[in-house]
Amino acid sequence: MTSRFFPPAEPQRLGAIAEAVGAKVDPAHAGRIMSDVKPLSEAGPEHISFIRDSKALREAAESAAGAIFCEPRFADRLAPGTVALLTPYPGNAFGLATGLFHPSAMRPRPMTARSGGEIAANAVIEDPDGLEANVIVEPFAVIARDVEIGRGSVIGPNVVIGQGCTIGRNTVIGANTTIQCAHIGDRVIIHPGARIGKDGFVLARTPHGYVKIPQTYAVIIQDDVEIGANATVDRGSWRDTVIGKGSKIDNSVMVAHNVVMGCHCVVAGCTGIAGSITMGDYVTLGGHVGLRDGITIGDGASVAGKSAVAGDIPAGAQFAGAPAVEKRQFISEMMVLKRLAKLPPGALKS
Repeated sequence: MTSRFFPPAEPQRLGAIAEAVGAKVDPAHAGRIMSDVKPLSEAGPEHISFIRDSKALREAAESAAGAIFCEPRFADRLAPGTVALLTPYPGNAFGLATGLFHPSAMRPRPMTARSGGEIAANAVIEDPDGLEANVIVEPFAVIARDVEIGRGSVIGPNVVIGQGCTIGRNTVIGANTTIQCAHIGDRVIIHPGARIGKDGFVLARTPHGYVKIPQTYAVIIQDDVEIGANATVDRGSWRDTVIGKGSKIDNSVMVAHNVVMGCHCVVAGCTGIAGSITMGDYVTLGGHVGLRDGITIGDGASVAGKSAVAGDIPAGAQFAGAPAVEKRQFISEMMVLKRLAKLPPGALKS
């Protein structure tokens, strides 16, 4: 049924596919034509599939797939006639190949299938001169005055863009998103329901209760960032909130006020990044991670899912647990607990 929404592009040669995704193929098979990618159970002679590990070897041996991405150690375990596409990362290669056959799925399309430059009659645009050529504005979008939008961008249905915001070129803003106090770069993808640039959660305690602190800074989203559905990025109170170039933020992630995220970071779903955190480049946060406000995470650091981070993490470190500790320490502690759990009742009594 996937072809109903994303029909495959033109058939391609195995050699070109392998080169594009960093795999190796026997030159004798490089000219073989493939029409699409499929899972092992659905693949035919004109399809490419993959095996991630030894668990799939039996299915691979019975599959009719024309070619399979696999590690070199599995090359001789495939069905007769199946071409091995050798790579240390078969799942990654399969995903990249999917992009070659289904380029229309690489970026969200207009919900109402409008052509370049078409603006819905019921959209509200206070300053049309701020839109460059070939901007698509879908039904019921509201674009306030002094907004600038670069050519080729798509503003989805029911999107609201506040006064003074800027949006770069070839950027997609998904349906029902709200954007205020924000500057967004080129080729950015913001999925439906995101909230960009709202107030942060900053309060001053007084004898008469809590008083709101004004949030007077902006959100800066650099080029090639992707922000998932229902994610939130708050504007800053004493510095701009920044999402660095190429970073990918999953659905339902909270990025609080004053956060500065480096380039090419990856943040999985339901993670909460508290205020005034500074993150380096290539930081990876697993799902359901919680970060305490004001900490620093160094370049290339990673945090395992469901961890609770209360202090700084140095560059390149791997942390896990709640409270989070260095990964080797976490594993050691879990092993001790496992051994203790196997002791008979009363064994630890003095």
